[in-house]
Amino acid sequence: MSLLADDVYAPRMATRLIAGLVLLAGVALLGVVTLGGGTDNQGDATSASGDSATGNTTAPDGSAASTTVAPMLEEAPENFGSRKDLVNLDGWLNTEITDLSDLDGKVILVEMWTFGCRNCKARIPHNQELYSRHSRADFEIVGVHAPEFSFEAEISNIEQAIADLGVTWPVALDTNKENFRAWQDGGRRFWPRTYLIDQHGDVRYDHIGEGKYDELNQTIDWLITNPPT
Repeated sequence: MSLLADDVYAPRMATRLIAGLVLLAGVALLGVVTLGGGTDNQGDATSASGDSATGNTTAPDGSAASTTVAPMLEEAPENFGSRKDLVNLDGWLNTEITDLSDLDGKVILVEMWTFGCRNCKARIPHNQELYSRHSRADFEIVGVHAPEFSFEAEISNIEQAIADLGVTWPVALDTNKENFRAWQDGGRRFWPRTYLIDQHGDVRYDHIGEGKYDELNQTIDWLITNPPT
């Protein structure tokens, strides 16, 4: 029977059609929420995409690292309070520093990551651009490597991965995820999570997952140009 011609079935079919559209919209919304972040029942770490082991290294919107200098922020970025220390590490790679305090006086990007996480890998070209834009006297990146799986905890695998991925900044080895959990103490923990620390050790930026690259660039530029007194 024709949906429009049948007085009996039309209301029922229309209702079913609307319900189906609502269900599809709900599934699509769930997919968007999952892409933005999530947590398991124990509140332990999850990939910002929900899939940390495989996938491509392109941002969800298809964007790549930009070479455009972002405009300066109009207002000071929010101050979230003092950073935590990095404690009980299993060592450092790509650096001679032994403590985060060795970088005091610089703007520091601290990023929680693991080399198997596709969202973490997608951020690397943008970090490489930041590294090329700013002087080491003003800015530094520290990757806190917190493995999700056992193969990501092997030093030889980490060393090979950072060479293959082009990670040239200091990498702190947080094998037991102690710092990963301490810095994300609200019960929801993510790979990647990116913080900016100002010259006095205060957290001025906090972002989960990929994206917001212009905002990150602007915040770094603002902090370097307007160091706290």
